[in-house]
Amino acid sequence: MSRKKIDKLCPLSRTLAVVGDSWTLIVLRDLMNGVTRFSEFASKEGISPTVLSARLKHLEEHGVIERHLYSERPPRAEYRLTDKGRALGPMLIAMRDWGRDFTS
Repeated sequence: MSRKKIDKLCPLSRTLAVVGDSWTLIVLRDLMNGVTRFSEFASKEGISPTVLSARLKHLEEHGVIERHLYSERPPRAEYRLTDKGRALGPMLIAMRDWGRDFTS
């Protein structure tokens, strides 16, 4: 079965297409914990600027986060979870708890 057909039939597969990358999950975790600025994400986790930019853009394209300018000169943005993004909170907590309980 093709990936497109699986995505069409399976909500779990569609969810993983949006949030199934480990850096994406870390960005979401940090957003849930109040991190909002690009520099904060980069310095906190050591994620490369290229990877971080791609993950933020991906989440924005899927309506999980919104970008808000906090400075026009130079242009600087912060990122905020949308209702759709906040709805991922219970999933992140469940994944954290599972990882704590069943992985070493």
